[in-house]
Amino acid sequence: MTTTFALTRRGFLSTGVAGLTLAVLHPFSARAEAGQAHLRIMETTDLHVHVWPYDYYADKPVDTVGLSRTAALVQAVRSEATNALLLDNGDFLQGNPMGDYIAYERGMAEGQTHPVIQAMNELGFDSGTLGNHEFNYGLEFLERSLAGAGYPVVCANVVTQEGASAAEDRTLVPPYAVLERELVDGAGQAHPIRIGIIGFVPPQIMQWDRAHLEGKVTARDIVEAAEAWVPKLRDEGVDLVIALAHSGIGAARAEPGMENAAIPLAGVEGIDVVLTGHSHLVFPGPDFEGFAGVDVEAGTIGGKPGVMAGFWGSHMGLVDLLLQRQGDAWVVVSHEVEARPIYERDAENQIVPLVESVAAVEEATAAEHQQTLDYVRRPVGQTTAPLYSYFAMVADDPSVQIVSNAQSWYIARMLEGTEHAGLPILSAAAPFKAGGRGGPDYFTDVPAGDIAIRNVADLYLYPNTIRAVRVTGQQVKDWLERSAGAFNRITPGEADQMLLNDEFPSYNFDVIDGVTYRIDLSQPARYGREGDVVDAEANRIVDLAFDGRPIDPEAEFIIATNNYRASGGGSFPGADGSTIVFEGPDTNRDVIVRYIVDQGSIDPAADGNWSFAPLEGATVLFDTGPGAANYLEDVTTLAIEAAGEAPDGFARYRITL
Repeated sequence: MTTTFALTRRGFLSTGVAGLTLAVLHPFSARAEAGQAHLRIMETTDLHVHVWPYDYYADKPVDTVGLSRTAALVQAVRSEATNALLLDNGDFLQGNPMGDYIAYERGMAEGQTHPVIQAMNELGFDSGTLGNHEFNYGLEFLERSLAGAGYPVVCANVVTQEGASAAEDRTLVPPYAVLERELVDGAGQAHPIRIGIIGFVPPQIMQWDRAHLEGKVTARDIVEAAEAWVPKLRDEGVDLVIALAHSGIGAARAEPGMENAAIPLAGVEGIDVVLTGHSHLVFPGPDFEGFAGVDVEAGTIGGKPGVMAGFWGSHMGLVDLLLQRQGDAWVVVSHEVEARPIYERDAENQIVPLVESVAAVEEATAAEHQQTLDYVRRPVGQTTAPLYSYFAMVADDPSVQIVSNAQSWYIARMLEGTEHAGLPILSAAAPFKAGGRGGPDYFTDVPAGDIAIRNVADLYLYPNTIRAVRVTGQQVKDWLERSAGAFNRITPGEADQMLLNDEFPSYNFDVIDGVTYRIDLSQPARYGREGDVVDAEANRIVDLAFDGRPIDPEAEFIIATNNYRASGGGSFPGADGSTIVFEGPDTNRDVIVRYIVDQGSIDPAADGNWSFAPLEGATVLFDTGPGAANYLEDVTTLAIEAAGEAPDGFARYRITL
């Protein structure tokens, strides 16, 4: 199952830095002695097809994303080091309109190369692994896309045929690769080195993309797969093992089927370096201050050098190793770790780019970039009012309402004539663009008038497919209790308490349309961040009603949703895969487009079916984008007022409960 690559890639040998003065070299390169060598390991992760520094949803250039910008960091790092490797940690194939254009419009005919892989080939990547979003378009599309990669793509825990043990599995792609290289030491002498690259992906892909994967592949636990394959990799005589873990930094103790398994993975004997991702965070950095099992100052995860390079090309992860020759082998004697950004914010919270795009990367994908622009600018209908998500976390919202309307419209038609016809149809939708880690500009803002495909993609970021589940009234309430974990507990009578739970992602804040309800923020949350019950007696959802009457816990309902949620994504009660009664072939985006085309002109006004319960004397603070000021008068269900600026370019508002 091994793949061995012996070619020498650009910038790996010292000849790549000929003519440079010692002043520009990293200290490990500058001070290495005979028998010592400096190796720089560069990581990209969660690129999500962001090759160009361009926001296709807003249809404008930006300075915060793009592999063409990260490429400038790659060039700089190669010039600073005697030896360097460039690795990708997955989630490169899906995530913006360019990815959708290739998957749904152009396709991947045999012999074609995917634009993100064209860009990666241009940069001379040494290896990569799969992320969970690589499976969003199906296995055939993935296989055709990988065929164009000029570097080995590895993954040890996605299995096409299970063996008696993990080490006997037949994997979808090779579990690991062995890169045969030469390291130049401090005396200028070249020595051979064998570097093992092994990859992993969250086993939750079997839930998230069940329709594409069920019956075709299975997924092993990450640590289980590592414990099986790393010894085999070591048996091949490698000097260094680098784990490409498309997995976040979670609990320090291994549990079966962990999604974020970086720390216990680092504890597997034989792994030297752990490159992480998936969480769209940065390590080392303040995201993980005080986090058990990691050392931000030392740049270690479970005691091993590790890095997480943000997302969309925002950072380049960098692990510097000083290696010592011992006999015929190399050992790590020192390390440094850095996540190097492509931009920063100045004192006024304005974005300042730190690098310029590398022209060769843009040129390699210029045709697909223009084709994507043509694709997203195509009009499909009209809206009588603006669609925006600035207040989606605090009030019923037009950008969420239109998604709910489209889902209900579609599912009602699909269930006609079935055993489920006649059951009340509800619709669950969440705001995808609601600020948070995406920044103060990360909001939907579509003016009244023509709606183009780029606007629909802006309303619904992911290529999920439509699903319907059959649940009870009690499960409807529990679903909403899970969603209500988005908020901190608020004390009556206290002023200016922070409203939102920063650890709760907006895409898990489901609003269920078709019922009415209020959220009592004085109550504790029933569910924790991962969907575990933390207070079984808590009841934040009050006055829950259907058709004007209190909901019957025994009554049955259909909820229109997506494949991610229906199959267990987010761990919502009533949505674990067992309640699915309809699996549509269409993406939720396509459903929205069809709805708009069918209606011709849509009225996206929110129906105000949910609100906060009053809390005497309490005010809360809520941060959103500066563009919210343009729509403040539309928010009639809240006593809300501007409260000044918030950190990182956000605007702050005060809500009187």
